[in-house]
Amino acid sequence: MLVAFVLVMAAPVPLFDGKTFNGWDGDTAKTWRIEDGVIVGGSLDQVVPRNEFLCTLKKYADFELKVEFKLLGDPKQVNAGIQFRTKRIPKHHEVIGYQADIGQYYWGALYDESRRNKVLATPKKEQVEKLIKHDDWNEYTIRAEGSRIRLWLNGTLTVDFTETDPKIERDGIIGLQVHGGAKAKVFYRKVTIEEIKK
Repeated sequence: MLVAFVLVMAAPVPLFDGKTFNGWDGDTAKTWRIEDGVIVGGSLDQVVPRNEFLCTLKKYADFELKVEFKLLGDPKQVNAGIQFRTKRIPKHHEVIGYQADIGQYYWGALYDESRRNKVLATPKKEQVEKLIKHDDWNEYTIRAEGSRIRLWLNGTLTVDFTETDPKIERDGIIGLQVHGGAKAKVFYRKVTIEEIKK
C-alpha cells in the first residue's frame, strides 16, 4: 500500500512585531534593541565582547524562514548568523544548532554552532561575491524539511544539505546572532516563518 504525504505550507507568520521583544529571549539590556522597527545588535563604537543570541521562545520543526539583515563593520572581522533547529545551552550565552552564516568568508554557508563546530556546506566564493550587498540589506531564505536543509542568499540557492546523523534534532528555536570579537552592528527585519505540515 502506497501512502502519499502532502506537504501543506501554512501562511507566513511574522516572528517580530516591530515594536517589542514579545516571543523572544536574549540580552535586551546591553546587546539587543529595537530601532525604527528593526532588531539591532552590537555596536560600532566598542568590541562586542562575546557571541550573543536573541532567540524565539517557540520551537519549530519543518519550515521556511525568511529574514532580511544588514551587517556593518570591518568585513574581514564582523560576523553574524541566523540560528535554527537550535537550543540554548543552560546557564550559558551560547546555543547549539544550525546557523545560516553571515559575514567574513562564510556568507551563504551552513555552520554547526557549538556542536560539530564546523561549516557543513558552503557555496563557491565567486558565486557568493556576486550576491552580497555589503553594508546594505540582504535576505536569507532558510528551508528545513526533514533531513534536508536549503539556504538561499538574495534569492540564489547557496546550500542544499542533507543531514545524515539521525541523532541530530529536527526541531528547535530560531535565533539571531551577533558574533563577538569585533566592532560589529547587525540589523534584522521582516522575520517571517511558514511552517510545513505533513
